[in-house]
Amino acid sequence: MNLFSLHFFDHSIEPIFDTPPVLEKSPDCPNGFIWEDKTYQVTEMLSSWVDFKRRGKMARNMQPQHAATASRRGSLNVGRFYFRVRTDTDQIFDIYYDRAMKNVDDRKGQWVLYRELGEG
Repeated sequence: MNLFSLHFFDHSIEPIFDTPPVLEKSPDCPNGFIWEDKTYQVTEMLSSWVDFKRRGKMARNMQPQHAATASRRGSLNVGRFYFRVRTDTDQIFDIYYDRAMKNVDDRKGQWVLYRELGEG
């Protein structure tokens, strides 16, 4: 399957799970999501990957040997879980869960619609 980027969004979404993840900060692919008041059902997960790269201030607050280990295994509030999904609208999206907390009152992280892909 040859895919190309159609649109970049970087918008927050609300995930839908038939069964909530056992580990909230290490979720599986959601069964759907709500974006701009529209519900999308995931019909197929095409691929998944993780990125534990430290960004911004977090990239500078760790000794190099510890940062190398953290980039493989992850660390508190650092990392993204990506999912490439096909939806019931026959669209292909990359979505991700960002483990970074927004602030002290909101420690859960957030789900993001990253981009829409086209086939061709």
